Amino acid sequence: MNNNKRKRHSRNDVSKKNQKPPSNKEQEIPSASTAKRAKSNEPSKSSNFFEKMRARLSGGHFRMINEKLYTCTGKEALNYFREDSSLFNLYHAGYRTQMSNWPEQPVNVIIKWLKKQSPSFVVADFGCGEAFIAKSVKNTVFSLDLVSNDPDVIACDMANTPLGSSSADVTVFCLSLMGTNYQTYLEEAYRVLKPGGWLLIAEVKSRFDPNTGGADPEKFSKAISELGFNSVKRDFSNKMFILFYFTKKEKKNAKKKEIEWPSLKPCLYKRR
Repeated sequence: MNNNKRKRHSRNDVSKKNQKPPSNKEQEIPSASTAKRAKSNEPSKSSNFFEKMRARLSGGHFRMINEKLYTCTGKEALNYFREDSSLFNLYHAGYRTQMSNWPEQPVNVIIKWLKKQSPSFVVADFGCGEAFIAKSVKNTVFSLDLVSNDPDVIACDMANTPLGSSSADVTVFCLSLMGTNYQTYLEEAYRVLKPGGWLLIAEVKSRFDPNTGGADPEKFSKAISELGFNSVKRDFSNKMFILFYFTKKEKKNAKKKEIEWPSLKPCLYKRR
């Protein structure tokens, strides 16, 4: 019995040895379940299509809101966002996408400048967006914008802020002179600034190119000087934006004549 068992066992072993290994072609053929799993891990054409559509819709919303902000007054913009505050988030999502294509961000240049100034300076950030300046410096910063999703941001019209007169050492407009009544924002900045205080303006360079319908930077600086500021510096070194530096005069201008404010070209983004 034991011998037979051993013989049968040995015959089985021989038969296994005589079996041919599977060919390369047979080894490469995956099972149906494996193929199905692999296919499910690959991004489908439909999912890519919907992602592209979502991005296109988001970009469309941004362009629509952006055009609205450049072509209405600050009060109208405030009411626009009050009716649907979610539009503010849509706008800033699109804004972040646009800014990601810039080699340098103007807000970072302003932050770098502020860090060289006294930490005791009080800053008023007009049109603060996501309040990057307040999050980046040690100074007291009043962050102002049309909508507040942050307890540290004050929602208001930039022409009528709750800040006290002569309460700030620095006022900042970083890509935020957007309304058709932008001059009233600068008048408000003049009101809240202390004598000798700084006014910093960063704007898209194309808005100050007279060859393409933009304002003459000389006329813009002259209007702000007539408001009661001294022009200190203009920085054209960046490809994407221009920076203006002003200080508030210690004394008001003797004669108050009507200021000729140049029209600022809206910064409208093309559909890609």
